Amino acid sequence: MTAAITADSRDPGDHPSADGVVQDSAVQVRVVSIRARRRTEPPPRTRGRMLSRAASVAGRAAFTILLIVAALVFLFLAVGPRFLNYQTSTMLTGSMSPGINPGDVVVSVRTPVSELKVGDVITYSIPIDDHRIETHRVASIKRDDAGATTVTTKGDANPGADPWIAVLSEDYVYTQAGVVPYLGDVIRTLRQPLVQPVLLYGASALLVVVVLTAIWRKPAEPAPGPAGGTS
Repeated sequence: MTAAITADSRDPGDHPSADGVVQDSAVQVRVVSIRARRRTEPPPRTRGRMLSRAASVAGRAAFTILLIVAALVFLFLAVGPRFLNYQTSTMLTGSMSPGINPGDVVVSVRTPVSELKVGDVITYSIPIDDHRIETHRVASIKRDDAGATTVTTKGDANPGADPWIAVLSEDYVYTQAGVVPYLGDVIRTLRQPLVQPVLLYGASALLVVVVLTAIWRKPAEPAPGPAGGTS
């Protein structure tokens, strides 16, 4: 009688093994482990939202960097020369290679003519033909008693000196201070007739999309808290 009562009072969830050992504790441990793993793994919907948010943040960061770079280039090329004593010019030929290559932007600063010396690279208007702007190295300097200064120049890659003598009529001349590689190529590309409308309307449309996305973006939903339970 006692054995029958003991057997019937056993929890129905307890399943004895072949050797009579109850497996209930092991089953509970596995269930708890599965539940914990399910809690730590974000559902597919949450992962998709996280990826979308990351892509949105990366897009805004790239757009911000692009705007900053464009603003810096504009300040460097358009604003700086008006308020600071420098000018920029794009090298169109390879006459000064390898130091200055076609497509590079030459940055020149004002230098008193009295301080000019042989070997300096100057940017000046040539005295013949179309009076184009040239950037070449000073090959010789001659100063007369009246204070006039004349120079001959030569491109580093050219076999001989330029076939003219330039008179420096101002008190200053622009001498090379630095070179920005490839920037001139970018500027010439942006000035192409087909590129300018794309930049004008494309940048405006992109700005509108970014602003509208920021306005209409739904607030982030709070993450679900951990399910309640007892230890």
